[in-house]
Amino acid sequence: MSTRISIVRSTKSFSESVEELKTALQECDAVVIGAGAGLSTSAGFIYTGERFEKYFSDFITKYGFQDMYSGGFYPFEKREEFWAYWSRYIYVNRYMDPPKDVYEKLYELVKGRDYFVITTNVDHCFQKAGFDRKRLFYTQGDYGLFQCSRPCHRKTYDNKESVVKMLMSQGFTIGEDGELIIPDTPLKMTVPSELIPVCPVCKEEMTMNLRSDDRFVEDEGWHEATERYSLFLNRHQGRILYLELGVGFNTPGIIKFPFWRMSERNPKAKYVCLNYDQACTIPEIEDRSICINADAGAVLAELLTSL
Repeated sequence: MSTRISIVRSTKSFSESVEELKTALQECDAVVIGAGAGLSTSAGFIYTGERFEKYFSDFITKYGFQDMYSGGFYPFEKREEFWAYWSRYIYVNRYMDPPKDVYEKLYELVKGRDYFVITTNVDHCFQKAGFDRKRLFYTQGDYGLFQCSRPCHRKTYDNKESVVKMLMSQGFTIGEDGELIIPDTPLKMTVPSELIPVCPVCKEEMTMNLRSDDRFVEDEGWHEATERYSLFLNRHQGRILYLELGVGFNTPGIIKFPFWRMSERNPKAKYVCLNYDQACTIPEIEDRSICINADAGAVLAELLTSL
């Protein structure tokens, strides 16, 4: 691939492109799924609107937050308030199911095939939808894990029990289906100091296992997933389908650029890009690319119907 990248977009109709994708799925020997934030957006994990207003109305009133994501960067004066906000953030985006069954549809399409998933998403939707956890590589972390904020050691910790305790201290209850139930009385906007998670080794405060700087912990599970992904790619040098879903240009070096490069090197490979208004490819693989400018969930539903 050249140093200067030129991109091209498809002019084919939606139905024609979906038909091509159906054929590509039927003919390939293996599928590599590359998923970005757009896939979870299609599934209804939206950081504004009804979900945000339902669970964060008190924070919206107090601070004027416009969306869930930007609120996560607010410099709260008290750590007890920071963790009240983040315990809600983690739970609704990690432990609750997305409103739409987009991930389940994707699983139905690939569950009988040899597949692997690499994703920048940290919401764990793949495993909740039934995907084999040993075929998943979460490159950027997981909302469901804590790590030492320093970090003093390279280990992560499941956080559900801790998060639920913080939620209950604010007045929430958890329904049988895992739904977060809001009480009739006003919620507390802080958690008790003793519920703030601390590192079991150095006793410093814990933080989320999310890649934001060089303190991100790549634990043993992360490295094992990296190795499994590499082995999968090395094992499949023939008719492989690189299926990219909802990946934009914020971090193209993780999924998009490698998919382009691997597709260019393998003349038997096909590259697919599903992205609302941003589907594109490069001239070097244009004849082996399928680009669909549409909601990923709509495309997957159409594929299931036709198959």
